[in-house]
Amino acid sequence: MNLLQHVRSLFAPVLTEVAPDLLKVPDYLGMVKPSSNADNGDYQANMAMAMGKALGQKPPDVAKAIIAALPANDVIDTPTVAGPGFINLKLKDTWLAAQVRNIATDPKLGVEPCPKPKTFVIDLSGPNVAKPLHVGHLRSTIIGDSLVRILRFLGHTVVGDNHLGDWGLQFGILIHGYKNFRDDAAFKADPVRELARLYVAINKMFKKEGDEEDGPTDDLIKKVCQEETAKLHAGDPENVALWKQFMPACLEMLRPIYERLDVKIDHALGESFYNPMLAGVVADMLAKGLAFESKGAVVIPNAKGIIPQNEEEQKKEEPPAILRKRDGAFTYTTTDLATIKHRAETWKPDAMLYVVGAPQALHFKTIFAQARRWGYDQSAYEHVQFGSMLDKDRKPFGARKGGVIELMSLLDDAARLGLEKYESSVAERRANGHQVLELDAAEKAVIAEVIGVGAVKYADLSQSRTTDYVFDLDKMTATVGNTATYMQYAYARCRAIFREGDIDVTPFRTNPPTVILGHPAERALALQLLRFPEAVEAAAADYVPHLISAYLWDLAKCYSGFYENCKVLKAETPELKESRLLLVDLVGRVIKQALDLLGIRTVERM
Repeated sequence: MNLLQHVRSLFAPVLTEVAPDLLKVPDYLGMVKPSSNADNGDYQANMAMAMGKALGQKPPDVAKAIIAALPANDVIDTPTVAGPGFINLKLKDTWLAAQVRNIATDPKLGVEPCPKPKTFVIDLSGPNVAKPLHVGHLRSTIIGDSLVRILRFLGHTVVGDNHLGDWGLQFGILIHGYKNFRDDAAFKADPVRELARLYVAINKMFKKEGDEEDGPTDDLIKKVCQEETAKLHAGDPENVALWKQFMPACLEMLRPIYERLDVKIDHALGESFYNPMLAGVVADMLAKGLAFESKGAVVIPNAKGIIPQNEEEQKKEEPPAILRKRDGAFTYTTTDLATIKHRAETWKPDAMLYVVGAPQALHFKTIFAQARRWGYDQSAYEHVQFGSMLDKDRKPFGARKGGVIELMSLLDDAARLGLEKYESSVAERRANGHQVLELDAAEKAVIAEVIGVGAVKYADLSQSRTTDYVFDLDKMTATVGNTATYMQYAYARCRAIFREGDIDVTPFRTNPPTVILGHPAERALALQLLRFPEAVEAAAADYVPHLISAYLWDLAKCYSGFYENCKVLKAETPELKESRLLLVDLVGRVIKQALDLLGIRTVERM
C-alpha cells in the first residue's frame, strides 16, 4: 500500500463536497504531502490556501470545512489547522501498528503491483565494443539496470536491450590501426589490449583528438578511417573478415564486468544486427517524403520537421540529421531508427527508455520526432539522460585520450579498498571489546567484493541522475553517512541480532506478533517502513533511482535512533521483545530489497 496515496484517497470525496464547482481535484490531492516537520504530524494537506483563493474564502475557514467533511476513519487522528490554513495529519498508532504487522507477511513489503502494467524497452549500457569498458560506461549501465529492476518489481514487463556499438567509426579506426600499426605478438597475447592501444593511438593522430563526428573532414587520418568504415558497411570481404576476427574478443571482454556488476542483459543487439535494414530505412523514408537528398547525402528534418534552407534559417533552427552520407555510409541516426522499428514491431512496447548521457539530447529529440512521423507513434519515447562523472579536478572522464580508468581496474580497486575498510572496522570493534568472528579468506573476499562494487554503484545511484558528480572512491566506501557500506552494515546488524539471540525469523514472517509502538523511536521506524512503497513508486514515475537511496538514508537514521533507545533482546517484556524483533527483521528485509532494486548485494555479516 502506498501510504501517501491512501491518505490522499481520504480527501478525494471531501474536496468534491466542499468545492463541487472547482475542477482539477487531482491537483488539490497532490497538495497532500509528507510533513516538512515531524513535530506537526506525519502528513500535511496544503490545498486550503489555493482553494480559498478560488472560492473567495479565507483559507483557515476552508481548511476547517475540509476537516469537518472528513468521514470517521481508523487511519488518522483528528486533523488540526495551523498557520494560514495548513492541515496537519497524524496517523493513528493502532492503524500504523496493524499495517506494519500486515507487511511482515508480504514478500514485497507492501509494494502492490501496478494496476495497469505496461511493457517497457530500456536501452542501457551501449558500449562501443572496440575497446575495454571504462568508467564512462558505468552510469548508463547501472542506472538502466536499476530501472529494469524497479519497473519489474512493480509488475511491468521490461526488456533490457544493450545496443552495442559494434559497427560504427570505431571499427574503421581499429581496421586502419590493425592494417598499419599493429603489434602481432601483442595481438596474439591479448587481442583486447592491443585493440585498445590501437584505438587510442589512431585517435591521437586526429587533428582534433577524440573527434568522431560524422560528416566531411579535412583530417586525412580521420578520412581514411571513415573510408574503412564505409567499406565495412558495403561488405568489403577483408574488412568484414577483420570485424569478425575482432568481435569475439571484444564481446568476451564485456562478460566478466557485467557479472561483477550483477547486471543481466536480456538482449545485446549491436549495430551490426541492424546493418541489413539500413538501406530499407533510407529507401522507405525517401519514398514517403520523410527524408531528402542534400549535397549528395540523405537527411531528415529536425525535431520541428524543418530542414534549414539558408544561412539565416541555419542560425535559428536545429540542424537536420544525416541518414546516409555522401560516401554511402550510414550513420547512428539510421541505425537508431532501424532499432526503433525493430523494437516496436518485436515487443510492441508502451514506452522506450533510452538511458544515455545528456549530450545526446538533440540526437534523441530528432530521432523520436522522425520515428513518430514514420508511423511509430504507439510508444512513448523518453531520453532518460544523466550528468557526467567528474574526476577530482571536476573534469569529465574522457575515453579517448588514454589513461582513463578502465571499469575492471576500478572494480578491482573498489574491492581492495572494501577489504581494507572491513579489516579496519573489525580491528576497531575488537579494540572496543566487541566479539568479532574470524572469517576465512574466501568469505573476506566475498565481503570485499560486495562492499567495493556496492560502494561504486550506490555513490552513483544516490545522486540525482541529471547532475554531475565527482568520483571519489574513498568517500564511496566510507562506513558512515549515506553510503552503500553504511546500508550494508545496517542490514548485517539486523541479522546479527537474530544470530546473537539464536532466534528463527520464520515466525515473524508467517505469524507476526502484535506490534507495540510505545516509544517515539518505534513509531518513527514503523512509519518509515510503511513509506517504502511511496519511494519505489516515485522512483519509477520519473525514472529516478536516487529516491530509493534517499529513502534508505531516512530508514537507516530511524533505525539508528531505534537501536540506541530501544532494547531488543533485553526488552522489558516478552511481548515488547517480539514486537521489536519484528521491526528489526522488517528493517533488514526492506534494506535488502531496496538495495536489490539498486543492483547492490548484501552480506549476512560484516
